[in-house]
Amino acid sequence: MNIAVRYYSRSGNTKAIAEAIAQAAGVQAVSVDKADAKIAEPADVLFIGGALYAYGLDSRLKAYLKTLKAGDAKKAVVFSTTWISKHSIDLIKDGLKAAGIPVEDEFFYVKGKPSEAELKDAAEFAKKFF
Repeated sequence: MNIAVRYYSRSGNTKAIAEAIAQAAGVQAVSVDKADAKIAEPADVLFIGGALYAYGLDSRLKAYLKTLKAGDAKKAVVFSTTWISKHSIDLIKDGLKAAGIPVEDEFFYVKGKPSEAELKDAAEFAKKFF
């Protein structure tokens, strides 16, 4: 199974969740602002996460979502860490759906900095999809 983990994180909170998911899947988590973030071969599952910044997604994550196309992933699973609200989940899902990528209803969310227990929960959550 081909699994991809992509994220954008300013504080490191979303990166920590991405890395927990990636470790469970045996892959590398890649920040969307890196050159190797492009989906090189279609993913069976694309885990993608970000957070709210001034009530919207960071411009780098928004731009990355616009580069995705239907053939990049069979399905996507969204995760987020924010202090404000879970609205980032909806914004990421909307971007994926606009790209033609099916999105799982279930998502993983942590308010603020993830604890060690929440990082373990993220890994267990991810295993449900592969």
